[in-house]
Amino acid sequence: METGKNIRIENTKPTRARMIILAMVFVCVIINYMDRSNVSIAAPMFSKELHLSSVQLGLIFSAFGWAYALLQIPGGICLDKFGSRVMNTISLGMWSLSTLLQAFVKGFPSFLGLRISLGIFEAPAFPTNNRVVTTWFPENERASAIGFYTSGQFVGLAFLTPLLVALQNIFGWRALFVITGVIGMLWAAGWYFLYRDPKASKWINERELNFIRKGGAIVDISNKNEEGKIKRKFTINDFKIVLTSRKLWGIYIGQFAVCSTLWFFLTWFPTYLVEYRHLGFIKMGFLASLPFLAAFCGVIISGIISDSLIKKGVSVGIARKTPIIFGLLLSTSIVAANFVESPSLVVLFMTLAFLGNGLASITWVFVSTIAPIELIGLTGGVFNFIGNLSSIFIPLAIGFIVKGGNFQPAIILIGVITFLGALSYIFLVGKVERIKVNG
Repeated sequence: METGKNIRIENTKPTRARMIILAMVFVCVIINYMDRSNVSIAAPMFSKELHLSSVQLGLIFSAFGWAYALLQIPGGICLDKFGSRVMNTISLGMWSLSTLLQAFVKGFPSFLGLRISLGIFEAPAFPTNNRVVTTWFPENERASAIGFYTSGQFVGLAFLTPLLVALQNIFGWRALFVITGVIGMLWAAGWYFLYRDPKASKWINERELNFIRKGGAIVDISNKNEEGKIKRKFTINDFKIVLTSRKLWGIYIGQFAVCSTLWFFLTWFPTYLVEYRHLGFIKMGFLASLPFLAAFCGVIISGIISDSLIKKGVSVGIARKTPIIFGLLLSTSIVAANFVESPSLVVLFMTLAFLGNGLASITWVFVSTIAPIELIGLTGGVFNFIGNLSSIFIPLAIGFIVKGGNFQPAIILIGVITFLGALSYIFLVGKVERIKVNG
């Protein structure tokens, strides 16, 4: 009987179920960032209707980040305990409801509260994405997989920004929140009914399961045994492990730098083009999409190059660090926008900067590669917590900086932070190898 089973496996091609899973994660990321950034598209309109100051607008932009950052670590702990299927269903469904309710706000307090709730429920999203890829993809495909799903945050915005701007002009800014909220709630139901971890999936055959396991996919990542009981309980010492490693602090600081540029584009960039560069809404919608297209290309290229280097025998450190460091250094070109007047040149330098951000956006591969196997969720939570402190700091800091009407210091701030992020990867990360819990 066993012999027959082996013959069947030998003569059956391995399935490609992991590609379906990757496509599902890609859709999750598009919805995730659409719901984060719709507020920046609507901002020039709702700020006038609700009579908001630049400081209040900065508070609304950053409110998401307060809860999102603070809930990263609890979200990571829950993810390690309950798994990807349950956590992503609850997270996606509830943040989409928060998005929908933003269509009915009457003023600053209600808007602020709903943006905070959005941050609460989105908190487990990216640790979940990383956990899914870690369980489904072998090491030499992982950067490409992370690059692909990360590109969802850029490609969705690039193609949807002009559409959402057009819808806003026709139906008003409140329609944006209704549309994006409903889409997310429908997809949350789809995730629950379709997603399973590799060993429980009906889409994967034994040959693909063996292939990804031998390649380094952690298919046995579940924290439950066959009886459904928790195998390993969280301890305070787990925090010590993920907070005292210089290697991990190198990627934490780098992630803050990557996210700082991202959050400028997700929040203040449309307002920068309309209010400070005096572009019309329709033209802004088109030009604002160009940096996102460049970032999309950057993150796809970065993942492919990194995995290609791994397959050619280049060390993991060089293969993973090179596109990230180069991307962070390229992102400093944002400062050049301060020295040109032409809107075309402004967008050119912004596009170069966001291309660099895309190249640097495979940073999650380091969580998959160096985090302790038992603590991937917690490490991802800390990683995303520190990275997304930028979602609090950047919108607020820019709101205060531009209060006097000068945007140039804000642009310089972004350039300096990205340069420090490159230095972090160069000097702090060191040898790329997995950290062990016991020794």
